[in-house]
Amino acid sequence: MQFHHTVLDNGLRVIAEVNDQAHSVASGFFVKAGSRDESTEVAGVSHFLEHMVFKGTPRRDALAVNRDFDRVGAKHNAQTSEEDTFYHVTCLPEYLPQAFDVLSDILRPNLAEEDFDTEKQVIIEEIRMYLDNPMSVAYEAAKAAHFGPHPLGQSILGTIESITDLKVDQMRHYFAQRYSPSNIVLAFAGKTDWDQVVALAKAHCGGWQGGQITRQAVPPRGTGSFQAILRAEDQQQTIIGVGDAPPLESSDRYAAQLLATVLGDHTGSRLYWTLIDPGYADGVEVSYQDYNQAGALFTFLSCDPGETQANLGRISEVYRAATAEGITEEELTQAKNKVLARSVLRSERPMGRLASLGFHWTYRREYLSVAQELEAFSRVTLDDLRRILAEWPLLPMTIVSVGPTTDVHAPE
Repeated sequence: MQFHHTVLDNGLRVIAEVNDQAHSVASGFFVKAGSRDESTEVAGVSHFLEHMVFKGTPRRDALAVNRDFDRVGAKHNAQTSEEDTFYHVTCLPEYLPQAFDVLSDILRPNLAEEDFDTEKQVIIEEIRMYLDNPMSVAYEAAKAAHFGPHPLGQSILGTIESITDLKVDQMRHYFAQRYSPSNIVLAFAGKTDWDQVVALAKAHCGGWQGGQITRQAVPPRGTGSFQAILRAEDQQQTIIGVGDAPPLESSDRYAAQLLATVLGDHTGSRLYWTLIDPGYADGVEVSYQDYNQAGALFTFLSCDPGETQANLGRISEVYRAATAEGITEEELTQAKNKVLARSVLRSERPMGRLASLGFHWTYRREYLSVAQELEAFSRVTLDDLRRILAEWPLLPMTIVSVGPTTDVHAPE
């Protein structure tokens, strides 16, 4: 595999990992625009804009966008997070010019008022759908509680009120700022030719205009608060705990990922054997999330309401034991094997490599080959895990409980 990178005259950064052994090619635009970049007045605009991008351009209406992707058998999608909006397509190498023509075209959408008014109702229904989901309610509330006034606590979807009040001119202004070429990384992975992708980028994106935009990424500090939300209609109790963790800029992110795997992987972890195997809980998992100048360790729990307090105590006991006694060599080896295997399996597909390439370059201006990524995890030692546990304590956590009981409190 060969890695290449360049910057177009307008500031668009273009990267590619060329793999002649692949049978497909993936391409994606990584726009540094997410819910943390929004003011309260336009909460949810990043995600709303992601929808609007597919509603038509000066060259295509919404039907033509889908039709032209389908004509070449391309698989396309997009997603919005707290920090980014990611548009991507995967296709056979011979159809990259046609597929990229559509993908690049939609990144300069019409943002027509009629489409805006129609799609607004779709967004509102999506928000209502997530409000019916206990885990989604708990996750949004946990982020808001943990990060407090920090923009990472803002909802990706926004609220029914913020979307209802949003005006198309506000979206157009946000687009003009955040979708500047200097705020976007264009990545390719798979079977392609570097000269070809540079030519495609120049032909389709070279004329894009826009100024410089920055993000004030201030490191947050979690609140450690507790909140119980009553949902009498729920059958289970849903709990999410959040603790601070290393940011994405730190090399400690590898140790944090392995620690999360040891503590709360969905199989064979400490919490699995403590809560799932004995039947105390239906689900428990720990997930490490890295952000720009921030990080978080999320603990997810779903169980019978009557077991909630006892399960919080069990989780607390597991975390206290890990802090006091450390992690064993056997546990670290098992966690490494899991993480390395998943990394390799994901990387066998160009689409699996695309996300890693794009996000690494967006935030670290760094290329990591699969081998380099595996080596970074392999280098983590027990001392590294002990240091992470000391510098980023597991307890106390911010905790949000959602369900039919509010007779819950933070574990002692």
